[in-house]
Amino acid sequence: MRLLLTLPLLGCLTACSLTPTLQRPAAPVPLSFPMTATTQASTLPASALGWRAMFGDPRLQRLIELSLANNRDLRLATLNVEAAQAQANIPRAARLPAVGLDGMHTRERALSTDTNGQTRREVSQQTGVNVALSAFELDLFGRVRALSDAAFARYLASEQGRDAAQIALVGAVAEAYFTQRLADEQLQLTERTLADWQQSLELARLLKQADQNSSLDVAQAEGQVALAEADLEARRRARAQADNALQLLVGSELPGDLPPALPLERQPSIARLPAGLPADLLLSRPDLRQAEQMLVAANADIGAARAAFFPQISLTASFGYASTSLGGLFDTARQVWRFAPQISQPLFHGGRLRAELRLAEVRKSEAVAQYERAIQTAFREVADALAGTATFDRQIEAQLRAVTAAERRLSLSDLRYRAGVDGRLELLDAQRQLQAARQALLELRRAEIANRVALYKSLGGGLHERDRAEIAAVTTAQ
Repeated sequence: MRLLLTLPLLGCLTACSLTPTLQRPAAPVPLSFPMTATTQASTLPASALGWRAMFGDPRLQRLIELSLANNRDLRLATLNVEAAQAQANIPRAARLPAVGLDGMHTRERALSTDTNGQTRREVSQQTGVNVALSAFELDLFGRVRALSDAAFARYLASEQGRDAAQIALVGAVAEAYFTQRLADEQLQLTERTLADWQQSLELARLLKQADQNSSLDVAQAEGQVALAEADLEARRRARAQADNALQLLVGSELPGDLPPALPLERQPSIARLPAGLPADLLLSRPDLRQAEQMLVAANADIGAARAAFFPQISLTASFGYASTSLGGLFDTARQVWRFAPQISQPLFHGGRLRAELRLAEVRKSEAVAQYERAIQTAFREVADALAGTATFDRQIEAQLRAVTAAERRLSLSDLRYRAGVDGRLELLDAQRQLQAARQALLELRRAEIANRVALYKSLGGGLHERDRAEIAAVTTAQ
């Protein structure tokens, strides 16, 4: 009995660890981002800014809220976390002894032969109850602990993967929404342009009836209207596809009570995130923390593979009572016990253990390379977004001047055409130039907003729901 009481203490012995000390590689990127722009810095890092503060459009906020509740990819990522947590508990449980209570009762009739050679039937019974410890491994070389540490690191990696999936989802919904806004505004612009060109066609036909122009002018106007009608169908198709993409991300049919959409030029946004941020800020990104935890798991696997070369000591023991009658089962004279320690030392496995160790070392090297690649990718994403921040404002300003100039040219061309100074070709060219300039301006506005979304996402933003009031309260408290 005293021996069984000491068994749990044996499992608590400090095991020597064969897991190598993890040396995290230095970040293979510059110490700071390129100084591509000078902008007003936010008092909080992007990872602490809630998506309600980043995206002030109430319609977009509602869509993000719906996607977080219904998106299937995010749901799968959450289920993966739960599965990894359950799987991590399996090797952790192996570090503790498994104790079971067994009860048994047998009754049998057998034939026996006495000394006189006569056969008799005898009925016997046996009743027993015992507490058993089954094959508990004393983790003297840290094999079980290394397996548990590896499983726990993979669980933490799955948590970070879920957070990375949420950031990606918030960014994808925002990008899909602004793509839908662009398609809708381009459709409206095409409809207005078509209406204007149809009026111009009617004017050309009236002038032809009055013998003030030729059939060539009418044909040119008809061709321009036909091109606008074809462009209108393309814009309708783009709008339908943008709706489908957004609905897929949201994960359900878009409700009819959504707030009205804001045009691209009136989209509210926080102050732009600053350039020149230190590169170590990237380490707050969930995908980088996920890669780091996978590196920890691969390092622990090496410890488990090393420990497999050493003896494995396991204990099997039981204590209980056995009796031929139920009434005397718990009599002290009926006590029984069993103690069976076992040691197993690998001798020859055909090189399997060395191959497993080599495989663990190679997988750690792969994890290091994946970790470094993740850092480089994240650095490039931030640097690209900062480069866009430095140039989009000036590009949009220049494009606005181009739109203004095209509007002025069209107005003058229309007056000259009506006065008979210029021909129809000059007017048609002015109309096409204005249409192209306006479409390009819409594309630029959408690209500039998408660049802000990309910077916010690349710096780890999108995990929190804080609105502007909550951000202000946190900033004041600091």
